[in-house]
Amino acid sequence: MKKLAMVLGGMFFVCCPLVAHAQSEDFRYAAGDMELALSGSGSSDESLDGTTLATEAFFGYFLTESWEAFVRQGLAFADLPGGSQWNASTRVGMDYNFDLGQFNMPRLTPVVGASFGWVYGDEIKDQFIAGPEVGLKYAATESTFFYGMIEYEFLFKNANDADDNFNDGRFVYTVGIGYNW
Repeated sequence: MKKLAMVLGGMFFVCCPLVAHAQSEDFRYAAGDMELALSGSGSSDESLDGTTLATEAFFGYFLTESWEAFVRQGLAFADLPGGSQWNASTRVGMDYNFDLGQFNMPRLTPVVGASFGWVYGDEIKDQFIAGPEVGLKYAATESTFFYGMIEYEFLFKNANDADDNFNDGRFVYTVGIGYNW
């Protein structure tokens, strides 16, 4: 747990200044703002026999200028030599969006939060999924942004398993594009 906190915290503070540059526009969020974002990934072996494709849609609603409630829907397809399979996850959560305008970096929005939901599909056991996350949004325009997210996800069947399974989680990396209004 301590190691995870150090990794996530370090990544958060290292990523912030990497893409920072001063802008005069105001890219702050307000209560009632909404976001829609999409991300995707894929991979294949050298002969294109083992192909996996994944996508995730994100809808967020700002409760305040910093707190955002969200719903995420992920879908993954794998076409492997032994057959194909579909898997999905549905999660809800909360993110805190940091305003860096006072540091002359209004286009950057670091994000810290957590999600909770359900994972299901052809070749996996249906079970709960939860975990913390950190990310960084970069406002390309007043309504379009790019983002990167690192999540630590762990699976469990019931509340008793959650504590035991936390150390057996996985890191998930996401890059995508979004629109806010």
